[in-house]
Amino acid sequence: MGSEELRIGTAEREEAARLLADHFGMGRITPDEYETRVADAYAAATLGDLRPLFRDLPPPHPGFFGPPSAPFYAQPTAQLPVHGPDPYAPPPAPVPYSVPYSRRSKTVAGVLQIVLPFGVGRFYTGQVGLGLLQLFVCVITVGAGTVWPFIDGIVLLVNGGSDAEGRPLRP
Repeated sequence: MGSEELRIGTAEREEAARLLADHFGMGRITPDEYETRVADAYAAATLGDLRPLFRDLPPPHPGFFGPPSAPFYAQPTAQLPVHGPDPYAPPPAPVPYSVPYSRRSKTVAGVLQIVLPFGVGRFYTGQVGLGLLQLFVCVITVGAGTVWPFIDGIVLLVNGGSDAEGRPLRP
């Protein structure tokens, strides 16, 4: 059984009708030809019934027709070597880099810094060294050093910060 005798389905008929509409829209066939060809496309039962509808039209043709056959002298015999990317091609677009957020929140860290101004917010973010330094300054200055953790809490609320692993705090 040859390919011309293969039966077609509704999807193939609709694709042929859509492509005929494209050719009609480009002015390649007249309204009368379009109506006749679409009616023939919906009445087609085999590939052999559809092929004549596109014989005098340039591509696009239905994809299920398969690739057009080229004469033997037009088929490539050797492939030229490829030596690298096209030097005139535009550079590739940069890939956006995304850092995963921390499990900890900037709001909680900032509020802890303001309400308990001796480094508790920094202990929460996992930055123990900075938290100990703020606690030490508060103890040495007998409470006058609470300005630093208070301002640090405001900065955490406004700009956020990072945890001990360098990940940004969740908004």
